[in-house]
Amino acid sequence: MRLGFLQALLLGAALSLGLAGSIAAFETTGREAILIDDTTGAVLMEKNADQLMPPSSMSKIMTVYMVFERLRDGSIKLTDELPISERAWRMQGSKMFVDVNSRVSVDALLHGVIVQSGNDATVALAEGLGGTEEAFAARMTERAHELGMTNSTFLNASGWPQEGHLTTARDLATLASHMIHDFPEFYPLFAETEYEYNGISQGNRNPLLYKNVGADGLKTGHTEEAGYGLTASAVRDGRRLILVVNGLGDVNTRSEETERLLDWGFRETTNYALIKADEPVVDADVWHGDTETVPLVLAEPLVVTLTREARAGMTVKVIYDGPLPAPIAKGTQVGRIVVSAPGYTDVEHPLLAGTDVGTLSTLRRLLAAAVYLVRGGGG
Repeated sequence: MRLGFLQALLLGAALSLGLAGSIAAFETTGREAILIDDTTGAVLMEKNADQLMPPSSMSKIMTVYMVFERLRDGSIKLTDELPISERAWRMQGSKMFVDVNSRVSVDALLHGVIVQSGNDATVALAEGLGGTEEAFAARMTERAHELGMTNSTFLNASGWPQEGHLTTARDLATLASHMIHDFPEFYPLFAETEYEYNGISQGNRNPLLYKNVGADGLKTGHTEEAGYGLTASAVRDGRRLILVVNGLGDVNTRSEETERLLDWGFRETTNYALIKADEPVVDADVWHGDTETVPLVLAEPLVVTLTREARAGMTVKVIYDGPLPAPIAKGTQVGRIVVSAPGYTDVEHPLLAGTDVGTLSTLRRLLAAAVYLVRGGGG
């Protein structure tokens, strides 16, 4: 067994070091919460993150995702107009104030959902694309499961209170990451702070958009059962965090607590780029090969999210059985790299051969074996 130790001051960037629970005992007044580094997927803090909960208007993120998919595949256009049914028009709660029996563009309806949180606009989109809101919601659930949101069940498009309409904080964080990365051309809509329709101007309910915290989305939510919630994302110095909090007591607490959690995440944790993709991590000895060594590499760059204290105790260990017998095809897994840090679960990733290695001729193999034995190999 060949062991190599790297003290990890290497360069690079995007596999993740997972956490043993949360980074620290950092409390929140939210009933459910999760804070994630979007690059590494590291969970910075969590509280009841897998507890089923009513998502209220945060459900609309899933509705918008479905609409964006239809725009992407060309089956609808932003200029297409959808009819406003009496059912959509009668929706209570937050409204875009569309007129019954009118037709409204997809673009306007999206603004009505994202900026104004309009339940009427949400139902109009669901009916226009799904035939009925119920059919659209069934597809929302199916698509959510495909995205990895395995604990989510959507029974309507708006998040209007309905028994069995449930998700989790972790699932909403997964959805937020998909929204950001899958639709970069549309995601900026979530940062718009104001939209006017029918002569009525309304501001975005996301309180973080009005603060100097780097926020650029996503969606608030509130019902009596759910409390006040927010799925949010912010970027500082090129680093993105995703936050989901639900079950807060009022709008002021939602504003203050979400800002506090993001500040803590950015302040107390850092991303450390360790190894670039295809950058040689170590040169492994080769047995009977046409080269004496082969570089071992990672298929993806390696980045870890740590507190500064944990970074001081981090170690990176390379493990492989050597010498490696030839022939070796480039890309073959021949070892593993293990990252350890105090308070964190060890994470390992496969090490691959960075080049092809051929075999020696029979005569050269015999000579190599003789040299190996003379040098005391095998012990």
